[in-house]
Amino acid sequence: MKYGSKTARFLAAATAAVIAGALVSCSAGSEIDPDEGIEGTTIRVTLANHVWTETIKEMIPEFEEETGAKVEISQLAEDQLSDQYNVKLNAGTDEIDVLMYRPLQENKLFASNGYLADLTELVENDEEFDWDDFQEGPAALTTYEDEVVGVPIITERTVLYYRKDLLEQAGLEVPTTLEELEAAAATIHEQNPDVAGYIGRTGKSAAVTQFSAFLFSSGGDFIGEDGTSVIGSDEAREAYTYYGDLIRNHTNATINPEMSWAEAFAVFQQGKAAFIADADSLYKNMIDPEQSTVADQVGFAAFPAGADGAKPYNVAAWALAVNDTSENQSAAWAFIKWATSKAQTIEMTKLGVTGARTSAWEDDAAIADFPAELVEAIKVNGENGVGKDRPLVIDVAKAREIVGDPIVVAIAGGDVDAAIDEASAAFDEFLLEDSE
Repeated sequence: MKYGSKTARFLAAATAAVIAGALVSCSAGSEIDPDEGIEGTTIRVTLANHVWTETIKEMIPEFEEETGAKVEISQLAEDQLSDQYNVKLNAGTDEIDVLMYRPLQENKLFASNGYLADLTELVENDEEFDWDDFQEGPAALTTYEDEVVGVPIITERTVLYYRKDLLEQAGLEVPTTLEELEAAAATIHEQNPDVAGYIGRTGKSAAVTQFSAFLFSSGGDFIGEDGTSVIGSDEAREAYTYYGDLIRNHTNATINPEMSWAEAFAVFQQGKAAFIADADSLYKNMIDPEQSTVADQVGFAAFPAGADGAKPYNVAAWALAVNDTSENQSAAWAFIKWATSKAQTIEMTKLGVTGARTSAWEDDAAIADFPAELVEAIKVNGENGVGKDRPLVIDVAKAREIVGDPIVVAIAGGDVDAAIDEASAAFDEFLLEDSE
């Protein structure tokens, strides 16, 4: 069993659990044989509460009938799931065969600690499975040190939501560049003083994910190739300043400094904003007339291009992996292969679950219930998208707090350069500690 340098943070919890008899002894795991028969095998699958989970559960009897295997589901809320993984995986449990996890938060932690089986040869050598069908961003996110350790099941990208009526009133086209977005926001607010030209997340941590699209499109990043902070680069400074100005300069309202997606969406839904760039997976909130007063006026567009082109995030919000200490790894892989196949992904897409397979977005039946404009935006963002929306580190929560601080200062109209200098120094110190 392999342990990474961050294992120590979980030792106290794991030791207490072992003393209490809550965990089984460590297993050496098993090799994955894709041709191995799994009839009579029990596959223990741990899943999060999610629409994907509810849907796949209804389909599992088909898998059991086809294979002769039995699937046992453990389903937990997101926080409970994380707590269980932190203890059980660290202790080398063989009680979990397949795990549903969050690559943005946990891929580096789990992979560096040796929790996830290497699936590289399995996904790359199976023509029927077709790993190349998975979009580059999500696929890169479930890869660690050139090893595929997970398969994306749920994805999201940055999409530009806009008010069709306000653009038409102003005689404007949909912005395709960040320069055009700022100009359109200014024009619409000038014509409609009670409407913000642009609204977005403002909370220190919450804003990082959406800010990332502005950062990448400006040519910036969070971490450089040498593993040090690059949020102090000219490109990053430009992105921080732009994002702050875009929200602050085109509204008469007092800006809530703690807005997450729900609060920012509410402003748009109430007809008080012309633009917002946020996750495409949330689109139903915008077009539901019970939630949105402007449901019939919402448009969707690809993320506008900055100095370095259009580079929104395109990430795997959730993925499936094989527990490296499972004794049923062949059966676990059989389940993942089935659950993430082209056929299953198309069925999930029909139900509104946005997946990572390109083929699903090209299937007319799968995308029939999506707004056509949104589908086009998803395709473009999928091709251009970057496989991250935050620093990919062990302690993601702390990293977001650090790099998010200049966002708050920029929105408030404070000394952005000073805030960036302070945050960059703190981020460098954090990166040293995080890599130990």
